[in-house]
Amino acid sequence: MKKLLEIKNLSAKVNDKKILNGLNLVVNKGEIHVIMGPNGAGKSTLANVVFSNPAYEKTAGKIVFDGKDITNMKTDEIARLGVFMSFQTPEEISGVSVFNFLKTAKGKIEGKNVNYFELKEELKKNTKGLKMPYEMIDRDLNVGFSGGEKKKNEILQMLELKPKLAILDETDSGLDVDAIRIVSKGIDMFKNDENAVLIITHSTKILQKLNVDKVHILIDGKIVYTGDSSLADEIEKNGYDKFKAGV
Repeated sequence: MKKLLEIKNLSAKVNDKKILNGLNLVVNKGEIHVIMGPNGAGKSTLANVVFSNPAYEKTAGKIVFDGKDITNMKTDEIARLGVFMSFQTPEEISGVSVFNFLKTAKGKIEGKNVNYFELKEELKKNTKGLKMPYEMIDRDLNVGFSGGEKKKNEILQMLELKPKLAILDETDSGLDVDAIRIVSKGIDMFKNDENAVLIITHSTKILQKLNVDKVHILIDGKIVYTGDSSLADEIEKNGYDKFKAGV
């Protein structure tokens, strides 16, 4: 299988506090990977560092995406290469509709004008698949949206922007069972042999309907153990103490 994301010996800090500590990870095309770990382990930091959030400083290591070294690239450059990231708390933007946001973002990523009518048709199909009212595309981005609506809207963005790699940071946080099922369905709708998904989560509920390839345990800024989907169930039952002991 062809590597899509390769992280080599990555270390990073925020406000002079070291959070990532020699982390290594390989995600191949066609795979779904899951990052789990206790609070403060560095899970969200990993997502932000890959996406080059300027609040985080890389101190060592290398990030290669689809054969290109993106370690020192800016966030917008990484997005144009095909990396998408969902956020724990999606931003609200007044005066910009969901439709116009997607049209603009899609145009920048693809480097061409987006066909208005084709985008409308895609949105009809994808909002239906996510059980979202089609009329939501005319509302201001995330303004007045419930927590579940915001998370579904991010999955809608992922489906429309068609990235090569989707990094989903706590997308299931605060969602009820029905909303989690819909988000899982959206991930399944997105997934194909040429892209990949990296899910950061505390819960196994979002994983139950997905064919997960690898689960990684992140503790004290590095991956200490990797297993198959059954590892998530073990964590759900027994917690992280066994893995902390090995750090």
